[in-house]
Amino acid sequence: MLSRRSFVASLALSPLTRSAASAAIAGDWPRRPVRILYPYAAGSSGDTTARLLAASLSEALGQPFIVEDRTGANGILAAASVARSPADGYTLFFATTPQISISPVISSVPYDPIKDFAPISAVSMNPFALVVNAKLPVHTVAEFVDFVRKQGKGFAYAEGGFGSINHLAMAVFLDRAGVNGTNVSYKGNGPALMDVVAGHLPAMFSLLGDAMVQAKAGTIHMLAVSSEHRSVQALDIPTVAESGYPGYQALSWWGLLAPARSPQSVIDRLALEVGLAIKKEKIASQLADFGVEPVGNSPGEFAAMILADNARWSQAVKVAGIESH
Repeated sequence: MLSRRSFVASLALSPLTRSAASAAIAGDWPRRPVRILYPYAAGSSGDTTARLLAASLSEALGQPFIVEDRTGANGILAAASVARSPADGYTLFFATTPQISISPVISSVPYDPIKDFAPISAVSMNPFALVVNAKLPVHTVAEFVDFVRKQGKGFAYAEGGFGSINHLAMAVFLDRAGVNGTNVSYKGNGPALMDVVAGHLPAMFSLLGDAMVQAKAGTIHMLAVSSEHRSVQALDIPTVAESGYPGYQALSWWGLLAPARSPQSVIDRLALEVGLAIKKEKIASQLADFGVEPVGNSPGEFAAMILADNARWSQAVKVAGIESH
């Protein structure tokens, strides 16, 4: 154990000395297995992607990268665990948008989404699709708005959880369109979409990958996608923005984060390897099957993306009338 004198001396290290120490650590990294915490249960598309990425990193860096599913509180438990971990490159977070950009706005969380993490690279962007039950005589965004307007205050829509992106995406859209709607919450995108397929509720914003499966089966109509540009997986489907709502965007991301103050050379090496990994055929084809778009950006680009996202979703929470607590 360090004496008080040694501890104080360590705090007095010059920035140059600290930088040299970080470089020394990074030069030997990794010398043992690296943990990647995933905030949801095994078997999901995000979990599958995390494991494919981990396998690629293991091959490239010569040490096992092991994915651990740390569920609970919509990913807050996993995020808090990584935030408290040593900043040595041996604990990483395969994060999703809610833990960084939404939950901290809605409730008190035991971490700072900006100060407690070092962005490495966004792995993918995940578009959503505005969908309706196939039996509805609605095939365009304009027809959908007209349908909702005719329901008055009786329009209800499905979403994958209170404060979820499904919920906020629809709340923002309805606000832009000047119509009303009531959200009905489910435990995830899948159960919500199944009730739209069954006709229990008429519409929702669904993850694009899930929506494409049902659209091919003829059980729903996809009216528009929520990304800035048309998705390469569904080029015939217009965006919400080009359907009369310029600037509309609702996307989630999967990305790799490390505890704050992790060695910069470790961050940069990981970002490089993520960019290389998502170009591999096995991972690229899997991402395409999930309906998500590969990114693989730099740490600085990912940090800027997170800041913009936080501002966007903070405004969406206000529009949805969700009170923080």
